[in-house]
Amino acid sequence: MKTKITILIITIIIGLTSCNKNDDELNLVEFTQIGQNNLYGNGEENIIKQDLVISESNSWNELIGKMNTVNYVSDEFTETDIDFANFIVIAVFDKIYGNGGHSIDIIKIRENENKVIITIENILGGDATSIMTQPFHIVKIPKTDKLIIFE
Repeated sequence: MKTKITILIITIIIGLTSCNKNDDELNLVEFTQIGQNNLYGNGEENIIKQDLVISESNSWNELIGKMNTVNYVSDEFTETDIDFANFIVIAVFDKIYGNGGHSIDIIKIRENENKVIITIENILGGDATSIMTQPFHIVKIPKTDKLIIFE
């Protein structure tokens, strides 16, 4: 009798754990780089350190306009005409530095059924130049309604 109960308990435990999908399991999301460089306007672009999720063309065009205030950085983008019916834009901006050699990188994007996690890395390169720089990185990913988290 004890053996049958033990086998029943073990069977139930195995059944529950094998059927339970892990909500924390994250899958990689492919992204397309649009642009990565620096703004050189010493803050004249009026873009603060921030992480942006852009899902419509008016906000995207406004951002491009701000970025082009001093230099036409969007000329170096791989694309500026985004299909917002199928994609969203992720843009990250670092703070303004008094020298060059810095970058901000979207290194990984992962998702599960509830959220999308954007992993960002800051590379502090030091005194490569004595010009004001503000690193940025812009990518696009397939459209989603999931919560987007930056880490």
